[in-house]
Amino acid sequence: MKLKHIFICLIIVTFFCFMNLPSTYAISSISDPIYQGIDVSNWQGYIDYAQVKNSGIEVVYIKASQGSNIKDAYFDLNYENAKENGLKVGFYHFLTATNIEEAEREARFFSSVISGKIPDCRLVLDYEVFGGVGVTGINEIARTFLETTRRLTNKEVMIYSDLFNSQSVFSKELANDYPLWIADYTTREALERASSNWNGWIGWQYTDRGRISGIRGSVDRDVYTKEIFLNGTEEIPQTENPNGEGTTNTKSIFYTVKKGDTLYKIAKTYGTTVSEIAQINQIANPNLIFPGQVLRILENSTVQGNEERGTGSIVYTVKPGNTLSQIARAYNVTVSHIVEINDIQNPNLIFPGQELRITESTSMELFELGNPNKDITYVVRKGDTLTKIARKFGVTVDYLVNKNRISNPNYIYVGQIIRI
Repeated sequence: MKLKHIFICLIIVTFFCFMNLPSTYAISSISDPIYQGIDVSNWQGYIDYAQVKNSGIEVVYIKASQGSNIKDAYFDLNYENAKENGLKVGFYHFLTATNIEEAEREARFFSSVISGKIPDCRLVLDYEVFGGVGVTGINEIARTFLETTRRLTNKEVMIYSDLFNSQSVFSKELANDYPLWIADYTTREALERASSNWNGWIGWQYTDRGRISGIRGSVDRDVYTKEIFLNGTEEIPQTENPNGEGTTNTKSIFYTVKKGDTLYKIAKTYGTTVSEIAQINQIANPNLIFPGQVLRILENSTVQGNEERGTGSIVYTVKPGNTLSQIARAYNVTVSHIVEINDIQNPNLIFPGQELRITESTSMELFELGNPNKDITYVVRKGDTLTKIARKFGVTVDYLVNKNRISNPNYIYVGQIIRI
């Protein structure tokens, strides 16, 4: 009898212990059906949205802004062309704030950039670089941005996050108030077995290496549930730019070619590039333009920033006399690498002023340490975060944390060796 009482007591104690543990959820889609989507920024350059639509894409999220003074150079063009081709559109902002005052300012700037537009989907906070801010501060900053944006735009909002931050950084209180667009490059089955402070997602970014007709190079691929859509289609109210009128916005202008003009001369005058003008205006031969031709130009677009998309990625501007072979040798990559990442149709035809994206040679970043498991090892570089490294190699932040026994995922240092 005494043993029986002890056994019952143990069961009761165990029950209450589990009741007091913080709960996390297995994470899966909130509902069906699933809508096919992409998310884009000036990284993709000019996009043929008619081809995108014909590829089966239904939703496109467009980067609008970053920080408190950077408007994405392609925002207006992406919005106009996506809408014109019948795609559902949403907007996102890349947050860099390190305190709540900066968060509020960024929300005002984001709202000013998207003023007058008509989104179909929730507005999104993309907050993944924390700048040494602690967890409490991160959640206060996120909430400030989200609440300010919702108040200024009268639109519903949500958070974009990778799996690790949805588990360990963003709070359950935040998860209860705002839905999740999750970035995780494993499988749906693996994601459903993972835990998070959210009980499900309404958006899932499942790769950053998607290939879609109408887009040069890679693009993020996503799937969304019906909860992504807004109820109304009202225009976003006007919000004053906190930096002053016209201080940051990229202007889209129309320029009529004059006698003696070249694309290089025009690009230099308006702070853009030859390749950008050629892409936007679908010019097959950048050396052939004629007086009276009307060109759409994104003025000062080259000074606009965007979040880094993959450590080790650079943009090289072609110089007179360059060939792809020369450029490939200089950066220790192959010609086929440059051709593929830039979607070059004719490798023998490049031109001065053309911008080429190049992922610097893995031999400069990766090396074997002679370990028996032949792990790939990565040397941390300036500006790296675990999120960026995880995306680059198609793994999760949680995987890197466990494999490298990292006690603080928000603290890695230049020169640190990360096993992949």
